[in-house]
Amino acid sequence: MKHSFVRIAGAVGALTLSAAATGCSGSDSGSDSTAGSGKASITFWGWAPGYADAVAAFNKSHPDIKVTYQAVQPGAKGGYQKMLNAVQSGNAPCLAQVGYETLPSFAAQGALQDVSEHADADKQDYQEAAWKSVSLGEQVYGAPVDTGPMALFYNKKVFDSLGLKPPTTWAEYEAAAKKIHASDPKRYISSPYMDYDYAGLAWQAGAQWFGTEGDAWKVSMASAGNKKVADYWQKLADDGLISGAPMYDQAWYTGLGNGDIATVVGAVWQAGVIKGGVKSGSGQWAVAPMPQWSAGENKVGNAGGSATAVLKGCEDGKAAWEFAHWMSTDRDAFGTLVEKASLYPAAKSLLDLPQLKADPYFGGQNIFDVFADASPNVGTEWTWGPLMTKTTADLNDGLGKAWTGKGTIAEALNTAQSQTEAEMKKQGLQVAP
Repeated sequence: MKHSFVRIAGAVGALTLSAAATGCSGSDSGSDSTAGSGKASITFWGWAPGYADAVAAFNKSHPDIKVTYQAVQPGAKGGYQKMLNAVQSGNAPCLAQVGYETLPSFAAQGALQDVSEHADADKQDYQEAAWKSVSLGEQVYGAPVDTGPMALFYNKKVFDSLGLKPPTTWAEYEAAAKKIHASDPKRYISSPYMDYDYAGLAWQAGAQWFGTEGDAWKVSMASAGNKKVADYWQKLADDGLISGAPMYDQAWYTGLGNGDIATVVGAVWQAGVIKGGVKSGSGQWAVAPMPQWSAGENKVGNAGGSATAVLKGCEDGKAAWEFAHWMSTDRDAFGTLVEKASLYPAAKSLLDLPQLKADPYFGGQNIFDVFADASPNVGTEWTWGPLMTKTTADLNDGLGKAWTGKGTIAEALNTAQSQTEAEMKKQGLQVAP
């Protein structure tokens, strides 16, 4: 993140929750206390498979800290609102699973607690982009858990049958798209990208969506850089080279399985999605580095990732950080998270975990070597905005129309920018022109 988030703190101050500074009440619903027992006690809300195992292992090896794990609905399905409600009522847990894209929204609402005094010493343990995703200026609001470096998943069987090699540039990708479609009118290079999957494409190109100017937010979704990315994908769509099957729809899985959709430009966790939903594709798929805008570059986008965030009102930030950092860096605990949740570590030292090994589904390729090489090259300038739920809803509305020929991707970005700016002003945020 290029700009200081100390300024952002001023820009978002108008959204601070009225009860954000309220101390924990001590109720069983989520608040934490160390009083009376001499033993730190903290609560952690999340939903990822494997988190309960990590908590059990931590409690066994750390007798002076007791962590209680409570499973909640995934963030977008109610978990985030439950967390914000708990902060407002003064009985929030110390820790919560929060996606990087949502963390600025929590900061804007005064729902996070700075633990930099405990966390700063561990900064070097994490990938730079991941650390910046939990840091706002000098403040640190949690421990990075996983990341979503992107690469090119491609149907090697289809590519080999046409004498194609994985494209190293977007120009080569377009050429491959034409050859694939010419071989069979039912075949396409890809399917439409939406919300955070599309954001990763912009991220790689350095086409930022948000930043700051002084104490104001700057929204740049309609920038020249974003138009370049939009126009590229628009041309592929206009030329009939993009499938109409929406990502994660059954038609998408079918297309991946029968070779009608030949690539997915996606994050590391897409490996689990493809394996789980396209069993018939076993042995046919492989992974290559993300195509570049200019030959010889090595720039990578990111899609996904989350933090163990410290919520406002936590009475023991030191204990909260100790657990959060441990879960993100302990080899055994994170190995379980890889196995159960397909998480990809944000900690530098875990990129060689034995669970990140060659996979028969991908023809015996160790696809994680590709992502290990990609991780350090994820751009660090990207900034998420304070109202991402609203922003992505508006963007998806426009993208859904654009991919079907009812408008353009560039128009979708322009509209999302104007609607985001209007909502930010409505909520009292300063917006730079």
